[in-house]
Amino acid sequence: MEFIIAFLTLTFLEIILGVDNIIFVSIVTNKLPKEKQRKGRIIGLTLALIFRLILLVLITWLIHHLTTPFFPLENFTTEDVLDKMHHEENILEKAKLLFHTIGVRELILSLGGLFLLGKSVSEVHHKMEGAAKEHKETVGASMSKIIMQIIALDLVFSFDSILTAVGITENIYAMVAAVVIAMIIMLAFSGKISSFIAKHPTLEMLALSFLILIGFMLILEGVHIEVPKGYIYFAVFFSLVVEILNLNIKRKKKTKPVELIRKIKDEE
Repeated sequence: MEFIIAFLTLTFLEIILGVDNIIFVSIVTNKLPKEKQRKGRIIGLTLALIFRLILLVLITWLIHHLTTPFFPLENFTTEDVLDKMHHEENILEKAKLLFHTIGVRELILSLGGLFLLGKSVSEVHHKMEGAAKEHKETVGASMSKIIMQIIALDLVFSFDSILTAVGITENIYAMVAAVVIAMIIMLAFSGKISSFIAKHPTLEMLALSFLILIGFMLILEGVHIEVPKGYIYFAVFFSLVVEILNLNIKRKKKTKPVELIRKIKDEE
């Protein structure tokens, strides 16, 4: 029963967190020639699954080192330093105390956030400059580059979810099963999501905005500034609702001229 509960909880968690992966995979693989997009998604996500499973196998070693700062403050735990930093008013003193809390976890979250931020801003820049087609031709031939980007970002997204998974259960089999099921679901639906985003460019821009937001969140978590996830989810949900309303309005505007032409023909 404990295994089943852990498996179901982790599967749900991995699927929810995997939405970000699917969005990024959809955006990146759309730069490939159409006949190579499905192949790029399958290869990239399959390799990403292998890397994630390796990360899970090494989780015990990682967790041991993740909780240890590179330069710990003598006679103080990380929690004590964070508490002291919270009550400190001098900004310079806060920065000095923060230095003593930086470890592997903080470094990976910060670098991952910077990578995500840089990649997303670069994509937005190309869209704003109207260089999307040129960019597609430049990157389209490099299947290996696209796959490496998918793997790198999957590791960034999976790192936080794996840490959460360890807090839920120590059963490595439940973790592995949940990751495999979530990745199968991503492989099954990434194609549909990819084609849908390609047909609606505004959704691609909205998705890139989400990735920028998540990048900022990862950087903040890397410096021990906890952002309530509820705020992020509300912003994403609200933006999606507004975008859905916009898409419905555009669809109705497109169908009206067609209906008018049909009505005129019927009257004739």
